Amino acid sequence: MTGFLHDLIVSASNTSHWTRDGETYATLRDEVAALAETLRLRGVHPGDRVMLITETCPAAIRAILALSRLGATVAPVNARHTGAEIAALREHLQPRAVLITPDTSPEAAAHGTALGAAPLTDGVVMSAPDPVPPSACPDRPEDRIAAILYTTGTTQSPKGVMLSHANLCWNARTSADLRDMVAGDLVLAVLPITHIFGFASVVLSALATGARLWPMARFEPGEVAAALAAGVSVFPGVPQMYARLITETEAAPAPNLRYLSAGGAPLDPDWKTRIEARYGLPLHNGYGMTEASPGICATRPASPRADISVGTALRDVDLRLCPDGALEVRSPGVMRGYFRDPLATRGALTPDGWLRTGDLARIAPDGAVHILGRSKELIIRGGFNIYPPEVEAALSLHPDVAQAAVIGRPTGGDEKVLAFVQTTAPLREATLQDWLRPRLAPYKIPARILVVDSLPTAPTGKILKHRLLDVFAPELDLDAESPCPAQ
Repeated sequence: MTGFLHDLIVSASNTSHWTRDGETYATLRDEVAALAETLRLRGVHPGDRVMLITETCPAAIRAILALSRLGATVAPVNARHTGAEIAALREHLQPRAVLITPDTSPEAAAHGTALGAAPLTDGVVMSAPDPVPPSACPDRPEDRIAAILYTTGTTQSPKGVMLSHANLCWNARTSADLRDMVAGDLVLAVLPITHIFGFASVVLSALATGARLWPMARFEPGEVAAALAAGVSVFPGVPQMYARLITETEAAPAPNLRYLSAGGAPLDPDWKTRIEARYGLPLHNGYGMTEASPGICATRPASPRADISVGTALRDVDLRLCPDGALEVRSPGVMRGYFRDPLATRGALTPDGWLRTGDLARIAPDGAVHILGRSKELIIRGGFNIYPPEVEAALSLHPDVAQAAVIGRPTGGDEKVLAFVQTTAPLREATLQDWLRPRLAPYKIPARILVVDSLPTAPTGKILKHRLLDVFAPELDLDAESPCPAQ
């Protein structure tokens, strides 16, 4: 499938609206063309890389499409990054310039000030162009890099995922078809546009069908509940968003809501049941990753599932399991590679074009995929394999547990299972140990269960497991035995 990102808006009716505030697609096309010309006059050339520091907003969408029209590559970066994090990404990316949307948040405004950015157009400021070497700009969409998205990953070193126009256009149309989206839909875009889920599966899929977008810079449960009551019809989110909607808002009508989906993190069965009861709709589940643009699997509106599988493979997606249970994927969405990292690229892509996901999976006879966990997160205790999502799901079934994260820690030639839980009411470690005993085999029960005020998360709400020990080890004795050790 060919085409450029800015082509996604060509098929939309001139008179249809692309925002809930009434701006039409015809106006959007004119604004994108004008911004592309302004960028050209300011020294941005086809093939250049441009960093975009932003939150989800219309100005960011215009900038992304304008850079596409110009033939440049956009690298969206969340404004909530620190100055040091921005500097590290900028050093790696070596962009021609940096665009910022200062009106979206105080953090974005601060970055604009720190970089000495000057006004470019309504809602966007730009740093002075840097004298970086020019880059080639292939004519074919399948060869031209539309975006470089930096992964949060499970390590301390984010990687720049290079996605082509063909990658992203395929995902946009596939996501739209999956949800049966039409021009009359109102899509809530509260997922960060700097993350592949919000960037491709929400914003680009809405543009591909001429739907309206309701952009929100940040997730606030009350604002999201109000938006659902005000006419949103399609709401893609992450499991943590749904958990907060249930715990922090009262039930309210959602008259036009017809599609709910979760992705980006394991789905808890209890939260799935509770959100479905509140809205009277199935909560669809899916699986993807930045390196796949991101779509890989999803449940279907015509056949919702009661379990928490991630559904079957999307159209044009092939799956295979390695002997160790690791999942590999081949599809039109698979990335071109990691920017300036050929070694990591060779580790992620097989010579015959399959993406090594790094996830352990099971494929049921009906084709439904069950994700067992990250292969690197697999815990081996006393010779037994322990999959963190299974333990997290058992903890989350407790009515007072809001979120749970489970990791392994090497100790004495074995691995210790550690759990970190965020609760809605005071809980003792011993209480949670007792809760798990009838639900898990003894070897799966964590040696320590630490009740914490909050868990470190990415802007999407995804728990950053690689930070758990750094955050909590200084104040908690992780080497102490549980008051109720597993038998």
